[in-house]
Amino acid sequence: MARSLDDLREDIDRVDEVLVRLLNERARVACEIGRLKKDLGIEVYQPDREKQVLAHVRGIAAEGPLGSDAIARLFERIIDEARRLERQLVHGEDGGADYSTEALASGGHDDTSAD
Repeated sequence: MARSLDDLREDIDRVDEVLVRLLNERARVACEIGRLKKDLGIEVYQPDREKQVLAHVRGIAAEGPLGSDAIARLFERIIDEARRLERQLVHGEDGGADYSTEALASGGHDDTSAD
């Protein structure tokens, strides 16, 4: 028997919850990288590393229905946000953050968030 629209939407909601948790975990690691870059005096923008990440995820893309170009576009956006967080830590730039880097780094929640 075919699954109902509601059942499938519940599946999407569960996957979205996992994605959000994983994205926030990735952001916490990016914050740690930003702190280390600041301590070491390394530039935030690392184009060679970004190319490595994109090549890596493009390779994984073959495992699913999203093509490598779609995955690369998604990760370009993820990388942009990670870079924004790093810049915020390194240079004290706001960048429109709606979640404090302290909360990201601690894994906690920021009650001042608009969400």
